[in-house]
Amino acid sequence: MAVTTFAAIDIGSYETSMKIFEFSKRVGFRELNDIRYRLELGRGAYSSRRLDTSMVDSLCEILADFRKMMKEFGAEDYRACATSAFRELENPILIIEQIYQRTGIRMEVLSNAEQHFLGYKSIAAIETGFKKMIQKGTAILDVGGGSLQVSLFDKDSLVTTQSLKIGSMRIRERLKELEKQNTHYDQLIQEFIRNDLTAFQRLHLKERNIKNVILMGDLLTDTIFKEELVDRIITREEFNNRYDNTVYKTEEILAEEMGMEAEYASLVIPTMVICKSFLDIFNAESIWAPGVSLLDGIAFDFGEKKKFIKSVHNFENDILVASRNIAKRYSSGKDHIQGTTDLALAIFDSMKKVHGMGQRERLLLQIAVQLHDCGKYISLRDVAECSYQIIMATEIIGLSTQERQIIASAVRYNTTEFVYYEKNDDGSGLDRKRYVLVAKLTAILRLANAMDRSHYQKVEGLRAVLKDRELQLNINSSRDVSLELGLLKDKVKFFEEVFGIRLVLRRKRKM
Repeated sequence: MAVTTFAAIDIGSYETSMKIFEFSKRVGFRELNDIRYRLELGRGAYSSRRLDTSMVDSLCEILADFRKMMKEFGAEDYRACATSAFRELENPILIIEQIYQRTGIRMEVLSNAEQHFLGYKSIAAIETGFKKMIQKGTAILDVGGGSLQVSLFDKDSLVTTQSLKIGSMRIRERLKELEKQNTHYDQLIQEFIRNDLTAFQRLHLKERNIKNVILMGDLLTDTIFKEELVDRIITREEFNNRYDNTVYKTEEILAEEMGMEAEYASLVIPTMVICKSFLDIFNAESIWAPGVSLLDGIAFDFGEKKKFIKSVHNFENDILVASRNIAKRYSSGKDHIQGTTDLALAIFDSMKKVHGMGQRERLLLQIAVQLHDCGKYISLRDVAECSYQIIMATEIIGLSTQERQIIASAVRYNTTEFVYYEKNDDGSGLDRKRYVLVAKLTAILRLANAMDRSHYQKVEGLRAVLKDRELQLNINSSRDVSLELGLLKDKVKFFEEVFGIRLVLRRKRKM
């Protein structure tokens, strides 16, 4: 039986941790080792946006130790991910290069959407509990050091996911001076987060009934909820009792009771207050604390990609549903989007031998179609630029910042003149590889969008056939498509330029 050993590394705001896993197709994956070091990278990152030399030295020592352990366990592969602390830095590229030169570990900085998508995958790894719970209205609360992610599910579908800058360490750093002057620290935190809380409630909880809450992360499960619970389910009454028995204690007392450093214990109260505040507005019946972390999500993602694991949950669909909900928020035409999506995918799928793109690029095309009209909500005159700005300002769960940039650029060039690489100074920072991908997605999007220019979905069927270097588009329609065919002509030239093939349009009248 082929076995692969893999190491997942999380360089977080208040600790740096690693888990080593063993993968096989027969048993999936199992944890071999779990090691953690307390290192408060967030303290410097959130206040000065820099890490001092001693902090970088400490991180390098930890990662060098991890490197040795990976060798001892025979880990063939690894993935090292940094999160919000590194996202806050002014000079992350320089620090990352230093770390690589000193430790041999190449790390990546996850976007907020990528980070929480992996965290969400770690919960989904517990298939039975997760699938059962999200059939009813469910919220996932992922309280990190720098931010909080709230994801809402209903009937096995992701409804929305939002990030708020109210992480436990960020709150502690902002309120540490005021805490000394205030005897009710919990009330101070409640007032500090109240505006974000009420805004979320007003925008995302209309007519939504949240029955269950899943608490992500291991801070609470390692401290307040350390003991084993049946199915790790906590009732509201149990949570409130533990809340009352926690938030009125000093960090020194909590540290002594929990056997940890005071600095780490100081994160417990902000985390508890955040969780209780959301539990109150949800009025949830039960809380599930599965005790999984980002490390488990990194491992699950690796196992999926290497085909050691096959999840029963469709994560790609979650990304599409999240994009669909963004389009809905900006009043995009549902029928036009669906019609254009069908056309774009028919073209994409017929050209696999030519375009060299895979399933991930197909997903990006679908999202570009979903969001190509969202800018109309702001301006009917400057749709392209407004759509670009909306996409770049909106986190989409599971997508990296670079992928959002690709989608936003394709949407921008859908209706504006395409800017060639040598003349590109729009500040997008696209490298050559991503630029080529933008050109390909733009060419397909332009073609599909033009086929439904009237928004009447006149094209009732499209058969795309690739023969040698010629793509034949056979259009079926029982209606007058003069407008669509006329507007296709200026799209064809760019399409042929990008893919180097001849495009032939044929219309078949459908009776």
